[in-house]
Amino acid sequence: MKMTQEQFDIIKEQIEKLTQRDCFYKKKFEGIDVSGIKCQEDFEKLPFTWKGDLREAYPLGLMAADEEKIVRIHSSSGTTGTPVIIPYTQKDVDDWAEMFARCYKMAGITSSDRIQITPGYGLWTAGIGFQLGAERLGAMAVPMGPGNTDKQLRMMQDMKSTVLCATSSYALLLAEEIERRGIGDKICLKKGVIGSERWGEKMRRRIANELGVELYDIYGLTEVYGPGIGVSCGENCGMHMWDDFVYCEVVNPKTGELVPDGEIGELVITTLKKEGAPLIRYRTHDLTRILPGECTCGSKYPRIDVILGRTDDMVKVKGVNIFPSQIEDFLSGVDGASSEYQVMIDHLNGRDIFTLFVEVDREVDKREFEKRVLSGFKNRIGISIKCKPVDIGDLPRSEKKTARIYDNRY
Repeated sequence: MKMTQEQFDIIKEQIEKLTQRDCFYKKKFEGIDVSGIKCQEDFEKLPFTWKGDLREAYPLGLMAADEEKIVRIHSSSGTTGTPVIIPYTQKDVDDWAEMFARCYKMAGITSSDRIQITPGYGLWTAGIGFQLGAERLGAMAVPMGPGNTDKQLRMMQDMKSTVLCATSSYALLLAEEIERRGIGDKICLKKGVIGSERWGEKMRRRIANELGVELYDIYGLTEVYGPGIGVSCGENCGMHMWDDFVYCEVVNPKTGELVPDGEIGELVITTLKKEGAPLIRYRTHDLTRILPGECTCGSKYPRIDVILGRTDDMVKVKGVNIFPSQIEDFLSGVDGASSEYQVMIDHLNGRDIFTLFVEVDREVDKREFEKRVLSGFKNRIGISIKCKPVDIGDLPRSEKKTARIYDNRY
């Protein structure tokens, strides 16, 4: 993606400020002649920032503004390792609210809507980000948070919520529960804003059909404000990124070299206006591509593809690298397969055992389905596996993110 002169000037000014105060980037860029950054190519020679850097800066090593200006902290949702603490100034919070309101507007959501927010609150950025955007838009927020499905559905009916904000896993759980209870005619939902995890086309169709809503992908990560830095439009062809707040690159995950627009790689983000904890060339681990050309929706904001997976989601089995996105793409073409699957990888008697559990429609002949999956998986992905078809609803549902792959070898 070509950097505009305005973006370059902002980034250059930010780097100069960061290297003049006692903070993370002064140490990170030690030995680099910042005055020598004259163009985009010079910027692209700067070292990447990665999550390990942020963990080493715990607790407040990332803070790049005076403590008196910090009004909030958030932390990434990961459950292992040292937490990543991100400080926010009031301007950061206001900018985030502005971006999130744009996301709602891009999805056709207005101040007349009632937005039911099911992602978690607290240190995690999700719930409060959805609420900030709703308040900035002037819509009615119904701040439920996760869980308590009985209460979720009662409030959804009584408040006549028109927008559901959720992870794809919880949206599916609610859709299935609405169908099971036969209360679809009492639900007023029109749109769903879904984020936090990758979801395949089959899952998308199931949620859209069972809830009767238009679905929009929202993108973000705690290290870079939170959800709301990009969203899909009604054309459903990628996500528009707010390039007046973030600058995006896509690089080869192995070499770190930029890849051409349209080619899949790892998304790298630089914040343009963040005060509390600015980030320069932050490797997100998210796999996507920059979509060239303008969107038919008319928006001038650049687009990335929906997230195709994560570099750290990959597992290597029998010498073959496998991503969840490959499994989802394979299952999307298998008649009778639901959107829900789970993988168990074990190591027995000196060899890897890859078992794929798949929910199937009730009328499917499971023995015949198993044969089709075994043959198709071998041809498409390149390894022999075991397949265990199960009934719809047998695999666990989650109120947050659903774990898909369990690697028991280590």
